[in-house]
Amino acid sequence: MLRDHCSLPADRALLSQPPTAGLHCKMVLQAVRRVLRKSKAKPNGKKPAAEEKKVYLQPEHTKSRITDFEFKELVVLPREIDLNEWLASNTTTFFHHVNLQYSTISEFCTGETCQTMAVCNTQYCWHDERGKKVKCTAPQYVDFVMSSVQKLVTDEDVFPTKYGREFPSSFESLVKKICKYLFHVLGHIYWAHFKETLALELHGHLNTLYVHFILFAREFNLLDPKETAVLDDLTEVLCSGPGGGGGGGDGTSSGAPGAQNHVKER
Repeated sequence: MLRDHCSLPADRALLSQPPTAGLHCKMVLQAVRRVLRKSKAKPNGKKPAAEEKKVYLQPEHTKSRITDFEFKELVVLPREIDLNEWLASNTTTFFHHVNLQYSTISEFCTGETCQTMAVCNTQYCWHDERGKKVKCTAPQYVDFVMSSVQKLVTDEDVFPTKYGREFPSSFESLVKKICKYLFHVLGHIYWAHFKETLALELHGHLNTLYVHFILFAREFNLLDPKETAVLDDLTEVLCSGPGGGGGGGDGTSSGAPGAQNHVKER
């Protein structure tokens, strides 16, 4: 998978800080397993109906951030910067960050624990190059996402880096496609692997990444509201502050009662 081969110094500085100084990777994973055993929950978030509470909406977790930046100001197109250049730079950065964030919990996202790519009441299927729907496990879906996005962002004909090269006419639609896939991955981390993220003390990183990504997508209309509706409750809590980094609210869902009982396939 791409996450095993990407060299991302800047992103690692942001996301790969160890939760406790001197704690080795093996010890971290052991600590996560202990937390999960105590919670009596499987790594993929499968729980009895009585335990369907969304842990990521609890106020003590939604308030966690790694920075107090005014993201609404940060995402605005700078003066004298080409729009496509701005979209390309930020899309590539978000891709690297989401890839790295997923890598922190990838050991727990397996074909056995996550048999479908699920986010709340929605299951996503991959569509191959011919448009054929492919049912796959969550890790397979993420592999498809990361491989296809990596191919796009390193293609000089799509994301040109050399002076004088033009962006293709389809560039904006491709950026929207990438953002849709990255949203699916972020959504799956929250829905199926937030407890592992919490145990690794990386929920502040995840919340910060989510807020920045969502506000950027809103600024340039890169995500269909119907696509993001699956996490409207989380978005409302995390992005409700004056700078887009709000952590207030009571953590309750704005969805219709019983919505979790109806599974949609996309």
